[in-house]
Amino acid sequence: MWPASLPAKGETRFANKPPPIWIIRRLFSVLGCGGRGFAGGDAGDTFSEFKHRSGAARADAFTRGSIVSEAEQPSFFDFFGGSVADAGVEAPPEKPDVIFERSARATRYRLTLKKDGTAVAIIPLRGSEREAKAFVEEHREWLERARERQKRKPRGASVWTLGTHVLWRGELTEVRKAADGERPQVCIAADVFRVLKLEGDLRPTLEAHFLRLSKAELPARTWELAAITGMSVSAVSVRNQRTRWGSCSADGGISLNWRLIQTPDFVRDYIIYHELMHLKEMNHSDRFWARVEEVCPNWREAEKWLKRNGSLLGL
Repeated sequence: MWPASLPAKGETRFANKPPPIWIIRRLFSVLGCGGRGFAGGDAGDTFSEFKHRSGAARADAFTRGSIVSEAEQPSFFDFFGGSVADAGVEAPPEKPDVIFERSARATRYRLTLKKDGTAVAIIPLRGSEREAKAFVEEHREWLERARERQKRKPRGASVWTLGTHVLWRGELTEVRKAADGERPQVCIAADVFRVLKLEGDLRPTLEAHFLRLSKAELPARTWELAAITGMSVSAVSVRNQRTRWGSCSADGGISLNWRLIQTPDFVRDYIIYHELMHLKEMNHSDRFWARVEEVCPNWREAEKWLKRNGSLLGL
């Protein structure tokens, strides 16, 4: 039975100060935590599951098996939904300098820097994290140089408005207002695109136009180059990849990133040739690159362009 001094439903009697110790003991009794209040035993096992954002010290009051002091009562009352004056906000966890990942397919240690700035160390199946850490330290200078290069890479605008320069057909081109017509339109180089309105962010609408054009142009060019090289292609798809320019499957399917329409023609063709040659060599061996050289002699220039400008397209 509830004691007569407890607040009625909807009343907040203890909003600014903790309740007396006997009421907290009675709460524990009603909640089935035993008549021993805060001291030792079963209560520690039960409440160890309820650690929350105010910190582990509060949960320790249940797990230590010690009496809660008067000084601890305000924080203790928070636990039951009362005063939260002392509840702090946890700082976000610090981002690790290097993330270690184990790979069953890797045969050696590898250190890579992702586009978001995250460094990843790959540990082969028979390797150890201790050796991986030593490998990272051995290549620490390379990692720092790579991070500096990444900071210097150009970044495209996240919001596109009139006057923004966007990469289109390999050139940074200004988004301009087109001649007045029945509906608002913008020009990018010689291409004209309809938009819903001239104000605000034009990027979603323009990228939808780019995707539509790429789905017509990229497959057509792939079939053309496949015929020239004598390669058998089963299907060509255009997708919204975030980490690669293209891919292929063993059954002859080729997938291309729609953003290739924003690159120069020789870069677009290089990616297509690259995937076509993978149909002969499903690897990046010297033999594969020799085949790429045969059909696309300027592939190195295309690779340099992608490394220099790919960040403008988010890759």
